[in-house]
Amino acid sequence: MNTVKLEFLENEMISLFKKISPDTKPLWGVMNAQQMVEHFSETTRYANGKIKLPLFTDLDYLPKLRVFMLSERPFRENTKNPMLGETPAATRNASLQEAVAELESEVNHFFAAFARNENLITQNPIFGELNFEQNVHLIHKHALHHLKQFGML
Repeated sequence: MNTVKLEFLENEMISLFKKISPDTKPLWGVMNAQQMVEHFSETTRYANGKIKLPLFTDLDYLPKLRVFMLSERPFRENTKNPMLGETPAATRNASLQEAVAELESEVNHFFAAFARNENLITQNPIFGELNFEQNVHLIHKHALHHLKQFGML
């Protein structure tokens, strides 16, 4: 287990998201700050088991995606999520502050779910079945991508 990534998720990540203001413009991409945080919350729900979707990725392509996911290579700027359209989803929270609170709740639920069952496997619709360590790695990689997108790293 990479304790640096785990400690980042437990102790630093949310405070960095809290520093993003509603008017912060992204360095790339089409989502505003609140849309990005809500997107990140939704993907965290895959990791914590709240959202269970079937695998979206073609099985022939899955091994290549998993090699990338488990690598230290970052997501590229403007990486297209094949599950999202060209237009960002409408916001569902009243404010960015509420969206960050929702994200914090989802991250806490992630840790609680794996504390209850350390052998839990969750389904990521892009990268397949993931254990705790793999989810920590992916959440960390995804967080760095979006925090860079909004100039927080």
